[in-house]
Amino acid sequence: MEIKAAIVKEKSGPFSIETVSLSDPRPDEILVRIVGSGVCHTDLVVRDQYVPIPLPAVLGHEGAGVVECVGHDVTRIKKGDRVVMSFHSCGHCSSCEEGAPAYCDHLMANNFSGKRLDGSASVSFGGHDISANFFQQSSFATHALATARNVVKVPDFVSLEDLPLYGPLGCGIQTGAGAVLNTLNPRAGTSIVIFGAGSVGLSAVMAARLAGCTTIIAVDLNKARLDTALALGATHIVDGKADDPVDYVRSATGGRGADYSLETTALPKVLRQAVECLHARGVCGSIGLPPAGTEVTLDMLSILFGRTLRGIIEGDSVPGIFINRLIELHRQGRFPIDKIITHYRFDEINKAVAETERGTAIKAVLHMD
Repeated sequence: MEIKAAIVKEKSGPFSIETVSLSDPRPDEILVRIVGSGVCHTDLVVRDQYVPIPLPAVLGHEGAGVVECVGHDVTRIKKGDRVVMSFHSCGHCSSCEEGAPAYCDHLMANNFSGKRLDGSASVSFGGHDISANFFQQSSFATHALATARNVVKVPDFVSLEDLPLYGPLGCGIQTGAGAVLNTLNPRAGTSIVIFGAGSVGLSAVMAARLAGCTTIIAVDLNKARLDTALALGATHIVDGKADDPVDYVRSATGGRGADYSLETTALPKVLRQAVECLHARGVCGSIGLPPAGTEVTLDMLSILFGRTLRGIIEGDSVPGIFINRLIELHRQGRFPIDKIITHYRFDEINKAVAETERGTAIKAVLHMD
């Protein structure tokens, strides 16, 4: 079928909305009409070829939409279901079977190959196959192919108009919130420092408030984002240009250091600060996506005294469970993700990307209609 899709054709180039050909769904696939899709830092990392998926490519991996048809092998999802799409996992490796699909043995192959799971192409443009199936969805398009492994049916109370709001739960927001609630799992009354107040970091701020942290420190260079962090539950903010974050954290915690920290910027200097601001036995979660080969230097003696550095992918979440928990928390007013979202028409994708990169949009969401 012919659909509209946003294609990035060259490294760091703009997105161009074009008519492309999308394959019919196979027996194990689901065809989703996209109503909205979040713009994520990972889309831009691939655009810039830090993760070298062959270009041209259709990206997008925070899609939300309505199921138009399912292959005959799909039983859990049916036509007409409203869904959010997330990352893909195989369901058979030891990590998947142990309830840790974000660490699937085939995570990179299944999400970053630009192909179907069997290596075939699903999208063509100008008579030539191009990369798609990004996170097994490629949701910068009016329609996308997905699988039962990466589609989450949302509750019936979610209206079609509200559905685009929940697309970012498929990656960025579940990453930040899950890093706190699933991985760090802070005890009530503890302290946490969150480096980076973008959509991932602010989702972590909201989650830290839910968890009962009593000292929530947000660090960023953008004053407007720091103000938003205060509005969402941060108890302290640090301007990284004006203050030394490590000194500030130690002062704010009575010289002890923080119980937990979270690094979302993928900058080696910031990751070191996130480790050094901890007290002995503190835990730092690293969730920023750096270019391949990026190295960081740490004080080994500092690590020796009980500190932990933990890499975190997709918030350690099981999407089919965690996404709907976050939707319910939002419905109750306890997880106000609408406060960080800016809405754009699909044909405004380059504006959405530019404002995201400038920091004026925290989480951009594209509306396909």
